[in-house]
Amino acid sequence: MNANTNTARLQAKSRPAEIVREYGPFDGVERIHGVTHDGRRVWAATGARLIAIDPASGATTGALDVAADAGTAFDGTYLYQIAERRIDKIDPASGKVLASIPAPGDGYDSGLTWAEGSLWVGQYRDRKIHQIDPATGKVLRSIASNRFVTGVTWVDGELWHGTWEGDDSDIRRVDPASGEVLERLEMPAGVGVSGLESDGAGLFYAGGGASGKVRAVRRPT
Repeated sequence: MNANTNTARLQAKSRPAEIVREYGPFDGVERIHGVTHDGRRVWAATGARLIAIDPASGATTGALDVAADAGTAFDGTYLYQIAERRIDKIDPASGKVLASIPAPGDGYDSGLTWAEGSLWVGQYRDRKIHQIDPATGKVLRSIASNRFVTGVTWVDGELWHGTWEGDDSDIRRVDPASGEVLERLEMPAGVGVSGLESDGAGLFYAGGGASGKVRAVRRPT
């Protein structure tokens, strides 16, 4: 750890995460990986399926039988799902895979989100976030983090990502140019963040890994 990292941590605002609601665990689901939001439903990657969750009731309203073992994203029309060493573009109505591109981490990818016409991919152990071309998978830029990166999301021009190391996990806002940590929402001990997505308003949806749960977390204003 260098002096710049220490300075960033000292300057970052830190507060306990406010968990508004928990969804699940769900029947037949052992783990939650990626999470996204399509404007109406929360989608959660569970390994062999994507499940759709009504955020008002917590009920599952649908499922797609697709490989879904890491991050999930929605571009306004299509879902994107990390599956092993690739990212699949999926029709949310039929579950049909329309196209695939290579994932930048070659099987070590974590979070996924859509913003500014690009996909943004978290690299867990490399502690990086890559902006990639959604048509080719070409890496356009990379942002370094000082923690393992899980879920990734953009909201109102802010870049947030989840971290999870051991029993410590948080949701943090970082400077998209430097990676400097600006704000941290600390999850309770033993509560991890796997996937992450904003609802575009006042909530984050966070996957809970082996808990089989999705949690709604208040976004600071």
